[in-house]
Amino acid sequence: MIPSAGSGSRLPGDAPKQYRRLLGESVVQHTVRAILQTPRIASVSVVVQEGDVWAADALQPDPRLHLVPRGGATRAHSVLGGLEALLDAGAAHDDWALVHDAARCCITPELIDRLIDACLPDDVGGLLALPLPDTLKAADPAGRVAHTEPREGRWLAQTPQMFRIGALREALRAAIIVNAPPTDEAGAMERQGAYPLLVTGASWNFKITYSPDLELAQALLAARAGVST
Repeated sequence: MIPSAGSGSRLPGDAPKQYRRLLGESVVQHTVRAILQTPRIASVSVVVQEGDVWAADALQPDPRLHLVPRGGATRAHSVLGGLEALLDAGAAHDDWALVHDAARCCITPELIDRLIDACLPDDVGGLLALPLPDTLKAADPAGRVAHTEPREGRWLAQTPQMFRIGALREALRAAIIVNAPPTDEAGAMERQGAYPLLVTGASWNFKITYSPDLELAQALLAARAGVST
């Protein structure tokens, strides 16, 4: 599942960041292609806002690809809507769902397979993540260093994140009911007392957030495709 209902406010432009163009295709199309190239993925749901005017033109048709107009006010609301759509379509509560950021368009099938292989035998599920490589500073209100945080045991969360549909739905519903939607799916599971598995990701599985990220993603995708920018 790919939540694609956000506005991308930190990357101004004439369209949300997931619909910006890289090498002639939308960011989300590059993301979808990598996931569809993973044979074990049964279907890909792109969750959009009702009335979305970009998605249909931004995505190439595929029998495994479905647009789901159940996007909500937050990522958690959109993922919950997507999970409920899967259940309505006949998915089982014990089926696995992978949730991936639309703007992490440099994901590869190899990374997705790594996550699946690690999580399938696990009782909880897990997420791609990277051990924090740099020194971590805490800031004070004036924008100065307050102190240095230890980086041992700290990880940078990535996606996909993989959990069973029923468990993740209940975790998200519980968080939304108390008006505390988490910023990722693992956070919702943690609040239910679960301990998601950390699976080593890759530095190039970054999320497009600011303008330079678009340039970096385009350069990386172009290098993989063997074309010049």
